[in-house]
Amino acid sequence: QNVTVEEIVAAYRQACHKLGCKPIPKLLRQIQEFKELAPRIDCLDLKGERLDARACEALEEVFKRVQFRSVDLEQTSLDEDGASALFDMIEYYESAARLNISCNKHIGTRGWQAAAHMMRKTNCLQYLDARNTPLLDHSAPFVARALRISSSLVVLHLENTSLSGRPLMLLATALKMNMNLRELYLADNKLNGLQDSAQLGNLLKFNCSIQILDLRNNHVLDSGLAYICEGLKEQRRGLVTLVLWNNQLTHTGMAYLGATLPHAQSLETLNLGHNPIGNEGVRNLKNGLIGNRSVLRLGLASTKLTCEGAVAVAEFIAESPRLLRLDLRENEIKTGGLMALSLALKVNHSLLRLDLDREPKKEAVKSFIETQKALLAEIQNGCKRNFVLAREKEEKEQKLPQSASMPEIDAAAAAEPPDEAPAETAAENGAAAAATDSDTDTDDEAGAGARDSSEPAGGGGGGAQARVSVCSPGRGRKVFVVTRVEAPPDADAESPRDVPALPNGLKAEFARAFPETGGGGKAGSCAARH
Repeated sequence: QNVTVEEIVAAYRQACHKLGCKPIPKLLRQIQEFKELAPRIDCLDLKGERLDARACEALEEVFKRVQFRSVDLEQTSLDEDGASALFDMIEYYESAARLNISCNKHIGTRGWQAAAHMMRKTNCLQYLDARNTPLLDHSAPFVARALRISSSLVVLHLENTSLSGRPLMLLATALKMNMNLRELYLADNKLNGLQDSAQLGNLLKFNCSIQILDLRNNHVLDSGLAYICEGLKEQRRGLVTLVLWNNQLTHTGMAYLGATLPHAQSLETLNLGHNPIGNEGVRNLKNGLIGNRSVLRLGLASTKLTCEGAVAVAEFIAESPRLLRLDLRENEIKTGGLMALSLALKVNHSLLRLDLDREPKKEAVKSFIETQKALLAEIQNGCKRNFVLAREKEEKEQKLPQSASMPEIDAAAAAEPPDEAPAETAAENGAAAAATDSDTDTDDEAGAGARDSSEPAGGGGGGAQARVSVCSPGRGRKVFVVTRVEAPPDADAESPRDVPALPNGLKAEFARAFPETGGGGKAGSCAARH
């Protein structure tokens, strides 16, 4: 209470003198820049500083006087003693809502035990980044118990933490009972296609609270995808983003996924990039995608597609009334494939962004190079048109009164117009991430996850609108989402107007696939007319 910056600096310097360690210049500069000391200062950044046990003890003079939204302890060479002391302080003083302890390979069993105690007892801690910090067999039970009993954590990063085997089994078993965690990042853990994937499949069967599951750069294989698909079939309202980037998936796995997609009611983002899916894999996936009513973003970058595969993708685009973004970069899509995609965009009115390689592919006939350039421009113009239409529809429907026969549905708004070259980079450890247009697999693909979700809007209700908010996850690495979506359009939720054409250019005879309405429709209502 009523503490000043001068008092914090003096107390910290005195503690350092008493403990025989040097004050950290980076910390002193940050303290001197503090302006508002209550309720929480935005960030305490100690990234890259060497923190031994004595330096950690001296930090208590800061933590006991000031609370932070974020504390960054990445790559601070923490050992067991220092980590235990720091985590005890953060737990006791409720020091941080977001904590980064990544790249500390020597915190040991006692460090993880203190971290687990902090996770269990700290009500304010919502984000924990522990990537590149090994969580081994003898430490995993402490973390699992903390996640099972009670935890306020919403985001948990455990990339490259040696989870394969018993640690993952303990973690997955604990998370079956955790209803608070929303984002789980398990990339680069060498998770296999047998026991590890079976544990993840069981987790999805029992946990409907996790909204982002990032499994990129593992060894899930087709056999593991079969287990995950079994879990996905049980998800009625839950997983929103699934990242399977670089898991050696083939056309066999796509057959499992294609059969599962019609049952996945909440999945909005599916990233299958850098898997050798091939043309046959996309054909296996196509009918499942057409039968799915939730997928808004699809990542197929570097999946060994040619023109034949692009034609299958184009058939899906033409049938989809809700797809917002599609990534087809790093594939051998030439003139024939581009022509199919361009034609599909003429009847699709939802796709706001279609990522393709900027440079045309080599062709035997030189004139085809110019044809490719023209088709790429047509595709971009089609996305521009959809973007403008989406904006106009949003503005129009904001002015229209809501009625029982025509419920007001917010149009999906993109974070950026498609005519702008995507050049943003993902924010490290943080707030928002956007996709880059680089053709390398090392770039951050984008981050996203659902912060708030609710049931889809009903077809004829005139009450409060259900809304789904999709934004970036904690770190945004190849998660492939750039837009913020409010209430994604649903074919069942939209009521056709007086014009006979159905939404997004679908043929009128497609109306036969819609469910029959009851006999109680009033004359002049949408139900009676259709």
